[in-house]
Amino acid sequence: MSKIKVLVVDDSAVVRQVLTELLKSDPQIDVIGAAADPIFALEKMQKEWPDVIVLDVEMPRMDGITFLRKIMSERPTPVVICSTLTEKGAETTMQAMSAGAVDIITKPKIGLKQFLGDAIAEITRAVKAAALANPKRLAPAASAAVKPKLTADAILAPASTHHAMAETTDRVIAIGTSTGGTQALELVLTALPRVCPGIVIVQHMPEKFTAAFAARLNSLCQIEVREAQNGDRVIPGRALIAPGGKHLLLKRSGAQYVAEVIDGPVVNRHRPSVDVLFRSVAKCAGKNAIGIIMTGMGDDGAAGLLEMKQAGAYTVGQDEATCVVYGMPKEAFKRGAVQKVLPLEEIAGVISSQRML
Repeated sequence: MSKIKVLVVDDSAVVRQVLTELLKSDPQIDVIGAAADPIFALEKMQKEWPDVIVLDVEMPRMDGITFLRKIMSERPTPVVICSTLTEKGAETTMQAMSAGAVDIITKPKIGLKQFLGDAIAEITRAVKAAALANPKRLAPAASAAVKPKLTADAILAPASTHHAMAETTDRVIAIGTSTGGTQALELVLTALPRVCPGIVIVQHMPEKFTAAFAARLNSLCQIEVREAQNGDRVIPGRALIAPGGKHLLLKRSGAQYVAEVIDGPVVNRHRPSVDVLFRSVAKCAGKNAIGIIMTGMGDDGAAGLLEMKQAGAYTVGQDEATCVVYGMPKEAFKRGAVQKVLPLEEIAGVISSQRML
């Protein structure tokens, strides 16, 4: 098997040096170069094109997002974002994910060398997952135009809530995704009408980024999208995204479904874990739920989706052709957890119509 060719692009000499040394220590990875900014990177790439780019966001001469958009428009290539944990950085990084980046590695402003040494397993995992990405699925498609949300929605909430009580007990949508999921979720959620079943989502993502990700989707979608908080109601027209670093569970409270956000051990190397969400949905929603597993590396969600199916839920897996990484849906299909395989573009139709195809 040929090695994964990696290019590191970061204005920090420490990051470039440490990342290069750590990645080279993996026998499956070959670091073909490191560049202080995208201009130098482009010069190196003209001589040898990498399989994966590890990219900082804030850099001189050309920022990472501009560089990423250029790459995705000219020659789509898997990119792993390596960004600092700041609110501003989180918003910027979400723009990068929307532009086609496949994963995020968070780094602190201080203690970089120690952090990178401790996080080498996560970094190599991200690089290897990115190397499996389907380049044709990385270039972002233009989002469908949606009507702006009316401010009167908040005023009409009590009436909608009363009506939603019966609807919520009828159908809940649970979605799990990982690598490539930010783009996939944007395509699905922006296609939904304002009135659709309540949705709970686990997207593998670090702390501090999920709030910015949810805010971005909320600005694009007709439905309300927000980072889940403990006790949030799951109602029609609302999608709740699990906070990074916390597990999201669905609970029943009388005729209502509510979100429970908890700490806990890492499950399947993830917190939040798709398996945790899917199991909770299987237990308290059963046949009233639809489970959807989408693009991602690994097997998180496969066991939970099977539990949902066994509890009477309808289950959907994204097809290989439209996945950035066909890992999670493939494993779920192998275990017999998937009842219907669909391309990404058809998943919104299942949610909005609540049909079991």
